[in-house]
Amino acid sequence: METFTLKVEQNCERQRVDKFLADNLPLLTRTRIQALIDDNRLVCNGKIITSTSQKVHNGEIYILSIPPLVESTPQAENIALEIFYEDDDILVLNKPAGMVVHPAPGHGKSTLVNALLSHCKESLSGIGGVRRPGIVHRLDKETSGLMVIAKNDQAHHGLCAQFSNRSLSRTYMALVWGIPTSKKGTIQSSIGRSPQNRKKMAIVSKGGKSAITHYAVVKSFFAKNDPTQAISMVQCTLETGRTHQIRVHLTHLGHPIVGDPVYGRVPKWAKKAFPKNIITFPRQALHACILKFLHPRTHEPMTFEAPLPLDIKNLLSFI
Repeated sequence: METFTLKVEQNCERQRVDKFLADNLPLLTRTRIQALIDDNRLVCNGKIITSTSQKVHNGEIYILSIPPLVESTPQAENIALEIFYEDDDILVLNKPAGMVVHPAPGHGKSTLVNALLSHCKESLSGIGGVRRPGIVHRLDKETSGLMVIAKNDQAHHGLCAQFSNRSLSRTYMALVWGIPTSKKGTIQSSIGRSPQNRKKMAIVSKGGKSAITHYAVVKSFFAKNDPTQAISMVQCTLETGRTHQIRVHLTHLGHPIVGDPVYGRVPKWAKKAFPKNIITFPRQALHACILKFLHPRTHEPMTFEAPLPLDIKNLLSFI
C-alpha cells in the first residue's frame, strides 16, 4: 500500500479536491484519483472523503492511499454463489449487495467474475476466444438481485441480442421516500453524465441515451411516529438499461431510493418520522427481483424470481 500526504497551501484554496490531488500528483490521472476517492481511499483530518468535488481549504492535510496494482487477468476465487439455474450455456444467480461485478482498481478481488471463474471452471468455452464468463448486464455494487451469465459465445450473442431488442425483461423492487402521486406510470427521458458532476448520471436535455422505466406503487408503509409520512415499495420494469437508470428516474420523480448515497438524500421530514435504523440504511434499497428471457439455444421462455433480501426485509420491520 502506497500513501501520499499533501498539505493545502493558500494558493490552492477552494480548489476541487480531485484537481488539487491531480495537480500535485502528476503520476496519477484525475480519473484514477476520482476512482480512488470513490473507493474511500482519501482521508482528511481522520475523515474519509467521498466527494470528488469537495473544496479544499488552506492548512488541511490529505492522505491518499493507493492499493497494489490488480493483475490484468482475473483470478478464480472460491466464493459461494446463490445459483438459481445452470446448464452448458447460461447461469442465473442472485447477486448479493456489496459484491462488485467486474475487477477494477480498488476491487481486484472477491468480485462476481472471480467467483464465476472458480465456479464454472472448464464449463466456460470462452467469450471472444478467452475463457471468461459473459457478463451481459450489470448490477451496481450495492444493488442485489438476479443476473444471467453467458458461458459461451453463442449464449452471449443470443442474450445480448435480447437486451438490444428489449425482449429481455428485468423487474426491480425499490423502497422510496414518500408516496408517488401517480400509482403507476412511465418515466421517459435521456440519461447522460451530469454536467455538474461527471461521476453521476442525470436526465439531460442534450446528448445522453433514451431511458424508459415503467413503475407501479406496490405498497406504502406509514411511519408510526407520523402517520402522514411513508416509505413506498415501488416496482420498476426496465425497457432500457442505462447506468443508474432506476436511481436517476425515481429521484427525478421526487421519490429517491432509501439508502442511496448518491441520488437519495434523506428528506428532512423522514428524519423526524422514521427511526435511525431506516435513516442510516447502508445501501440503496434496490433489488432485481424478476428476470425473463428466452434461452439463447433452445428459445424456451425462462422466468426467475428472487425474494427480497434479508436486509431489506429487516428494514421494513423497523417502520
